[in-house]
Amino acid sequence: MAKLTAANEDYLEAIYELSDAGGPVRSVDLATKLEVSKASVNNAVNNLKKAELVEQPHYGDITLTAKGRAYAAAVLDRHHALYHFLLDVLGVEPQIAAEEACLMEHAISDDTQQRLVEWLKRGIS
Repeated sequence: MAKLTAANEDYLEAIYELSDAGGPVRSVDLATKLEVSKASVNNAVNNLKKAELVEQPHYGDITLTAKGRAYAAAVLDRHHALYHFLLDVLGVEPQIAAEEACLMEHAISDDTQQRLVEWLKRGIS
């Protein structure tokens, strides 16, 4: 599957978080969480539907597909690894670490993320 844009990954990650990794999500809740308009949510959801990452009946709740859950979980894993690296290893302030991890999570490859996680595990034990 092709990589999504950073914005679409943010939508997917937000749906995952709002759904507690599986349940349905209302468009209005997604708009509130991301501080965007419902029209922006509709556009993003349409893109995610085309990529077969979410399902949404006409004007219904948004549900992640299995592929969508896996993709969103991978984005969230990258975010957590980067956040802990910035916070725990580099000593970046928590708010800045959260913001920068969100920016960085879209740019690193799966291989780099795996190497970072392995490095962090070695440093922890």
